[in-house]
Amino acid sequence: MDHDYLNWPFFDPHHAELARALDCWAAANLHDAHAGAHGEDVDAICRALVARLGRDDWLRHAVAGVTYGGAGQAIDTRALCLVRETLARHAGLADFAFAMQGLGSGAISLFGSEQQKRAWLPRVARGQAIAAFALSERGAGSDVAALTCTARRDGDDWVLDGEKTWVSNGGIADFYTIFARTGDGAPKRERRQAGSSSDGISAFILDAVTPGLDIAERIDTMAPHPLARLRLSGCRIPAHCLLGAEGQGFKVAMATLDVFRTSVAAAALGFARRALDEALRHVGSCAMFGKTLADFQLTQAKLAQMALDIDAAALLTYRAAWLRDAGGRVTAAAAMAKLAATESAQRVIDHAVQLFGVRGVQHGAPVERLCREIRALRIYEGASEVQLLIIARELLAAPT
Repeated sequence: MDHDYLNWPFFDPHHAELARALDCWAAANLHDAHAGAHGEDVDAICRALVARLGRDDWLRHAVAGVTYGGAGQAIDTRALCLVRETLARHAGLADFAFAMQGLGSGAISLFGSEQQKRAWLPRVARGQAIAAFALSERGAGSDVAALTCTARRDGDDWVLDGEKTWVSNGGIADFYTIFARTGDGAPKRERRQAGSSSDGISAFILDAVTPGLDIAERIDTMAPHPLARLRLSGCRIPAHCLLGAEGQGFKVAMATLDVFRTSVAAAALGFARRALDEALRHVGSCAMFGKTLADFQLTQAKLAQMALDIDAAALLTYRAAWLRDAGGRVTAAAAMAKLAATESAQRVIDHAVQLFGVRGVQHGAPVERLCREIRALRIYEGASEVQLLIIARELLAAPT
């Protein structure tokens, strides 16, 4: 693989060292980490991957605070993205395991109290506690303001009721960052339509062993991951489980997603780079009409377009990561990166499947696995259509 992009001005020398070290580690440790078929014990594979990533100190890059096991005082977004890109290129489920540790604990890194950080972040960084992020509901995916899960105060406790769905790591997590309505009634309709506010939503840390929390359904998807629907029936948790200030859950959720949305783009880059690598190896050795497939101009044009898509997406991705690390506003930049990288990766992988011909759709083949892995990235953490709305909203709100 070409690592020339690590010399781009977005990166510091330690970023290139990190990417190369992880690439070597992944080549030696992730050859058995492919969960490509339904029926495999994906839960066990994910648990093992989290433990392995924690044991060898890679999860340190998913949490903030050296005191709590993090690699730095703040999450280094460029490092986060390089880790996700590298893991995704080697094994999609390894990227998933790393990413969910970060997303599931990200709100604690950003908004947690000292007690909350000490209780959870070191265990996340060591791979001893599996994290999950429970925001979506059946009627509240992209429209976060429509969520109906509730949390009511009862003495010194909070009592949670409702359901959450599409929860990654659902069923294997040790704790959930969960969002529930604590205000009176639903947000005003005009606020919901604008997507600008979600008054009365709060964030909580929910231990997986809390009575009243049940796994209502395990959800099977085209690229198998641990995924579930949660049911909360009178889940009673102490007041100190409130994450951030009461009524600020929307802010907590959006700030967390702003960090990790750019890393979704990086994972898409990893999938796309792997597809191009596989395609280059294949066309150089595939005999056709007395030549190799690489000798045909149609093939060369397809390869050139794949490389163009990857570099364009990489520039947007690492611009957004650099901008966040520099303290800049990243909402539009992260949305652009996520949109461009996931959509272009889908095209790149589709080109690779086409170049492989029938072998490209054979179950378990590398490009077939990539085809199943990439599709979800265009939806989760904000579908492509939502990213367009975010970009347009930021443009319209900017001073002229």
